[in-house]
Amino acid sequence: MSPLQSPRSIALQSAVVLACLVINTLACFHAAAQTGASQSATGEQASGVLDIEIDPVLLKMIRDSAIHAELGLSDTQSQQVQTLLPEADGIWFRSRITPTKSRRQTVAVLTGNLQSKLGSVLSKSQIERLDQLQNQALGTRMFLRPQCSAALKITDAQRDKLIALYQQSDSTVSDAQKKLGAGEWDQKETAKAIAQAKVDEREAIRDLLTESQQQRFSTVTGKTFDFSQVVRSLPLAPEIQMQGSQWLQSLPESGRKQLNLAQLEGKVVALHFYAFQCINCRRNLPHYNAWHKDYADQGLVVIGIQRPETSAERSPEKVLQAAHDEQIKYPVLMDGQSSNWNAWGNTMWPTVYLIDKQGYLRRWWQGEMNWQGTEGEKDMRKTIEQLLAEDA
Repeated sequence: MSPLQSPRSIALQSAVVLACLVINTLACFHAAAQTGASQSATGEQASGVLDIEIDPVLLKMIRDSAIHAELGLSDTQSQQVQTLLPEADGIWFRSRITPTKSRRQTVAVLTGNLQSKLGSVLSKSQIERLDQLQNQALGTRMFLRPQCSAALKITDAQRDKLIALYQQSDSTVSDAQKKLGAGEWDQKETAKAIAQAKVDEREAIRDLLTESQQQRFSTVTGKTFDFSQVVRSLPLAPEIQMQGSQWLQSLPESGRKQLNLAQLEGKVVALHFYAFQCINCRRNLPHYNAWHKDYADQGLVVIGIQRPETSAERSPEKVLQAAHDEQIKYPVLMDGQSSNWNAWGNTMWPTVYLIDKQGYLRRWWQGEMNWQGTEGEKDMRKTIEQLLAEDA
């Protein structure tokens, strides 16, 4: 297990994330438990608001078919939009583990580039609707977008007060996180405090806006969109890297010695990082074996990536023997030079990622899935079944 995070810390982080999602507009994006820290500000963030975190809603929503339908994209336009994503997705995904300032700068550039490229794919009316959808998704933080502030004629004085309100809310959420992490509060108390902070923020902003601004509010949001339709809001899964890597086991039925995710389009993939001497990893291995046994004939492919930490784990022979001892029947890749670990921006053993039939990340879990009574395996199994039921 990585020294960076323990399974307990991951579980606590997940509880806070879930608590936030319950009362935040962005809950509509179906961000699953264990999807890591929130991402950073959009490229349209004003330079004076560096302390305020804004979700990169454009990067999140533009990949989903429900958004494409709302925008009225043609099949050709949808395909063109999809071709814009691979260039940004790997960088975006890896940015989640970088320092806050660096992450925000990275996501700002990615968002700005994507917005610019979409201008040559979408019509003027489609761009306008996409702008409204971004405002809706941002909720109370939409006022940090220059277009929104300009449309509502937000004054400098109002902007300063808005920033103060956001910072106060963020401080309350941070304090709640710390109390949960320290064991002073349980999940219910934490969720209640965060929910109240959001309510207070919304009410204060409502009182801050003039009657005229409130009347113009619908012009920046447009018709309310049901974001519960959105199922894809995470990046494309990074492709398997073969530099310094070797397959120790391949797909039994295929006979292929080499395997990549592109070949698995139309399948659901559970890809996990492990080290065979890591006790936390070993406790997850029976779950992966069960998934392979229960769902392989329904279209699930389990892949293990063994990224070594100890000298023994650097021996392909010992890794393969351990795989046999653990009765692993699915493909195992030896990540000898950490090329896959780095491509995924992985930070700890064990971690398992679920990838849908179109190659998009849909959920991941860090640490033991059933740590101290947590029903993580049960939850992940439900997600696997949902992904298998989706159309390719």
